[in-house]
Amino acid sequence: MCFARLNTSNKAQEVATHTQHTHTHAQMACTVEEMDSEQKVVGESVPLKTSLLERGAKALQSLTPIHNFQQHVCTWAKYSHDMKRAIETHHYVTRLNEDFLQCAVFDSDGTNARLLGVEYIISYKIFSALPEEERKLWHSHLYEIKHGLWINPGVPEALQRSELEKLAGTYGKFWCTWQSDRGDKIPLGLPVLMMSPQESSPGLISEEAIRARDKRYDVSSTYLAQTRADIDVGLGAVHPSADHWKKNGKGFVIELKEVDMVKGSM
Repeated sequence: MCFARLNTSNKAQEVATHTQHTHTHAQMACTVEEMDSEQKVVGESVPLKTSLLERGAKALQSLTPIHNFQQHVCTWAKYSHDMKRAIETHHYVTRLNEDFLQCAVFDSDGTNARLLGVEYIISYKIFSALPEEERKLWHSHLYEIKHGLWINPGVPEALQRSELEKLAGTYGKFWCTWQSDRGDKIPLGLPVLMMSPQESSPGLISEEAIRARDKRYDVSSTYLAQTRADIDVGLGAVHPSADHWKKNGKGFVIELKEVDMVKGSM
């Protein structure tokens, strides 16, 4: 059994972490070097028999948790240990109650979208009650919402306004399990903690990325920022324990430690 330990990372640790995964990543590249360059995932195409079986199962099963996802949010996220890297994310959101939401995070909204990880979203009330060490793992949402980075594709701004006002004061914990932006054809390595876009470097999202996303969905982040300028979290400011990197320039990485497993039956 392996035990995951979370460490604060500085620049030297960031380089060590990258080196640790280089060999595995290179091996993976060799395995898939003859693949079609457009193929994003290792594996053969789905045969007709498998497709028919899956359609039959879908027709017979309720898939209730999947149908409970009510929102599609498009925004960006940055790697806690490497803020130079930003990924466009597509969150499919379900609300469990007024203070807690959960999201399946994909790399696109297409048919073959890859599941990148999961994000949990909590209210200020829950966040402020967490231990100090736990709060370091969570990021705020106010900036990306107020500045038009966070959008619900296809939903008129007037219809989503009340929801945006509630979400602006929330906090998220996003674990990425598939670093597809570095070319991984399958999920490799350990989960990575993600941070939200912010108003200062290295939390900024490039203008080029914003323009490309806006063009695809026929929106204007600049216009949205103007219409959302009066959105407030209701408490005057983001909780000081969120967005930990802004205080000391450090992120987090997970390390594995092998331990004796606990044995026995339930």
